[in-house]
Amino acid sequence: MALFGKRYVLLVLLFVSLTAIILLSLGRVPFYENGPVALWSSNVNSDQNSQQFADIYTFTHLIHGLVFYFFLWFFFREKLSPGARLALAVGIECAWEIIENTDFVIQRYREATISLDYYGDSVLNSLGDILACFLGFIAARKFPVWASIAFIILSELALLFFIKDNLTLNIIMLLYPIEAVKVWQAG
Repeated sequence: MALFGKRYVLLVLLFVSLTAIILLSLGRVPFYENGPVALWSSNVNSDQNSQQFADIYTFTHLIHGLVFYFFLWFFFREKLSPGARLALAVGIECAWEIIENTDFVIQRYREATISLDYYGDSVLNSLGDILACFLGFIAARKFPVWASIAFIILSELALLFFIKDNLTLNIIMLLYPIEAVKVWQAG
């Protein structure tokens, strides 16, 4: 972490702490309330999805970190230090976690996607998603570009195969829902 600078690590911790506070103020539950808290939930159709620390959608947040790294490196490598880019990436992810857990976006998920029973993330799950983004950013910085691209492609294909959903479809269905895709996902 010394590579990123102490002040940027502190800024990341501030962003994460503020995100947790804001999510709690939005009425998000701190953690899964209907049983034991776990590190992983693999069943996207259970009430533990988006409630435990990590779930199948955690892979999409790893992708966020990879994409944020390359985007910020490409556009800001001359202007921002690696630590500043890391803090900005985590800040963007924190902002998304807050936006994703507003009543407006939760309702949008219910209307436009197959997530009819989605009622938002627990704070624990949001923190897991932010950590996944952070780890994706670190991995993109450490490993060759081809490894990041391969991970993104393999993750998207695996998610599509196993749960009929992935980051690409999630974005499409939130912004421009396609009824045929929704029917296919439900079938």
